[in-house]
Amino acid sequence: MQHILDVVLDGSRPRDLLSIPVPEEYRAAVVLKEETEIFQGLPSREKDPRKSIHVQKVPTPQPGPGEALVVVMASSINYNTVWSAIFEPLPTFGFLERYARSVPSAIGHHRPFHVLGSDLSGVVLRTGPGVSKWRPGDRVVAHCLSVELSAPDGHDDTMLDPDQRIWGYETNYGGLGELALVKANQLMPKPAHLSWEESACSGLVNSTAYRQLVSRNGAGMKQGDTVLIWGAAGGLGSYATQLAVNGGAIPVCVVSDDRKAELIRAMGAEHVINRTKEGYEFWSDDQTPNPREWKRFGSHIRELTGGEDPDIVVEHPGRETFGASVYVTRRGGTIVTCASTSGYRHEYDNRYLWTALKKIVGSHFANYREAWEANRLITKGFIHPTLSAVYPLLNTGDAAREVQQNLHSGKIGVLGLAPREGLGIDAPAFREKYEAAINRFRGA
Repeated sequence: MQHILDVVLDGSRPRDLLSIPVPEEYRAAVVLKEETEIFQGLPSREKDPRKSIHVQKVPTPQPGPGEALVVVMASSINYNTVWSAIFEPLPTFGFLERYARSVPSAIGHHRPFHVLGSDLSGVVLRTGPGVSKWRPGDRVVAHCLSVELSAPDGHDDTMLDPDQRIWGYETNYGGLGELALVKANQLMPKPAHLSWEESACSGLVNSTAYRQLVSRNGAGMKQGDTVLIWGAAGGLGSYATQLAVNGGAIPVCVVSDDRKAELIRAMGAEHVINRTKEGYEFWSDDQTPNPREWKRFGSHIRELTGGEDPDIVVEHPGRETFGASVYVTRRGGTIVTCASTSGYRHEYDNRYLWTALKKIVGSHFANYREAWEANRLITKGFIHPTLSAVYPLLNTGDAAREVQQNLHSGKIGVLGLAPREGLGIDAPAFREKYEAAINRFRGA
């Protein structure tokens, strides 16, 4: 592995990777099938990813037709890593078994370990038969959409493919390791002005936010739209905020403390609500919604916007906030929803949806085109990474715990084979124009 790293760090002879034998094994952050019951009986908040995520050596997979083996220089934590690590809503080993059963070439994904991670930046090490666009030595990032496209359903929108899966969550050999196995059509050019860890943190959340807000498959945001963004300083929210600002919309950003409010204002958002300071309680108890708080929240939004309700609500907390989101959306507006990190069972008053002709749109990651367009915005300097902290691979469990407890802002990165932060920058002059924005979340 050291020989591979030496060639990557040198950068002058990338094709030399072809002359280096592929290691038989590599280090990766995994969960184990034998441990799926270790948290049985505990509430979700007490299920600690540090106990279930292990960094150990695993056998190196061989790339099949249309696949690539990638040297992972850095990755990042997404909430699906937390779900995998606490075995909720289901252990992911069922996904791996079904993948291997339904797609014969995926038999190697059914293992007693699951390599996690749905982001990466790195260098192509080997390609399988039929791969022509990418070659060993190419610097890449990967989006997390894995599809087979053997049915007609996904050919207009690949997210509708019946064999659509999220790489590193519903497939094995994800990005939280020194190597990763991807379909070659997951690969995109690495933004040249960013370091490995900066490049690795945007793929999932930036693409997800792009589909939710900008795409015709989501809310189709236009200039002047008022957009309510929950968790605006978090992983998904920090990219949704940038897309709204850069797209000429009017974001109304909900955050949990003053520090996060300052970050959001620095990104160009004028209307910020500190939900902790305002003391919003959208539930009277675990079973009883509190419509009076929905109305108070709606009045607050109108005060900020000069009397306008949101045209679009970017909904990802789920159960805790969904009733309020439906209530405050303008007549004919759109609630676009994914993730449900506070709970999957949503409750809302349908009178506020049906009589006001509002729409609820389900949105899940992004199709190939949307992911590519989202990455292009980063390479052009329109959207910037919101990386706040970076952990070594050995401390992946600590990084996941921080995300689970919402102690972070923006995204948390994890180094793979990269020995330290700050490497991999190939366009320093272009970077200099955006240095402040690139580093805005660091240490936050």
